[in-house]
Amino acid sequence: MKTLQPPAAAPRPAPPRARRDRRSWTGWGFLGPFVAVFALVFLAPIAYSVYLSLFRDQLIGGTTFVGLDNYTQALKDERFWAALGRVSLFLAVQVPIMLGIALLVALALDSGRLYGRDFFRISIFLPYAVPAVVATLMWGFMYGTRFGLVGDINSAFGVSLPDPLSPALVLASIGNIVTWEFVGYNMLIFYSALRVIPHSLYEAAQIDGAGQIRVITAIKLPAIRGALVIATIFSIIGSFQLFNEPNILQPLAPNAITTDYTPNFYTYSLSFNGQQHNYSATVAIVMGLITMIIAYVVQLRGMRKGV
Repeated sequence: MKTLQPPAAAPRPAPPRARRDRRSWTGWGFLGPFVAVFALVFLAPIAYSVYLSLFRDQLIGGTTFVGLDNYTQALKDERFWAALGRVSLFLAVQVPIMLGIALLVALALDSGRLYGRDFFRISIFLPYAVPAVVATLMWGFMYGTRFGLVGDINSAFGVSLPDPLSPALVLASIGNIVTWEFVGYNMLIFYSALRVIPHSLYEAAQIDGAGQIRVITAIKLPAIRGALVIATIFSIIGSFQLFNEPNILQPLAPNAITTDYTPNFYTYSLSFNGQQHNYSATVAIVMGLITMIIAYVVQLRGMRKGV
């Protein structure tokens, strides 16, 4: 005679807290690779630089812990502040010119009245595809008064053009190179932002009888404020990180471009030429903090409502 077996009990559902813990670990599993790479290539170098900045190599005693003495020295370093003032002047002049040209080009492309729009768009963007080293070498050759384009013009027409690599003009010459390189990049940012503006706004403006200038000032510029702020922040960071152009032009203009011409060049020279790794790390950290503060202030100012 068969005996009836009681039905197997259904598995109990996991308590809510256990399910939440499982989901949280699943999320960390997806984030883990990114966090590991971020910590390895971003956080670890910063931490190591901070560590280096707290020590100093001395002839007697070797590497010695000095606390914040390196930072005190950096704040009193006239060479560092002169380099910072130089890139600040570069930023104040070059960035508005570059962004202004990029904005005008983007507005012209977006207007739909420019013949051969695709050709102009790729032509203006093309210099950004040229590596900075190649671009600087090319312009450095053209700037040469003895072997380059400026020298050939002087010889062909019997004139005496100013030397672009002279101490008075070399910063403007570097600004010209950077502008040539990055106008297309910023133009693409502005043009992409302009292309997503709803056409209904243009139709409403046309019904109201608004002209092109009014459309630009009342619709286009406010709509791409975020893109303008982002491009400005990127340009500020790039200006404070100026290194490739003066470093490559320095052999062509040794009297105009010194080893402390920009903060990054100064940091590079301290580390690789002067073997002052600890002080070089200190200058780099101070420069990074200054850049971060200025970029953050610009971001707050640019995104403020009503500005």
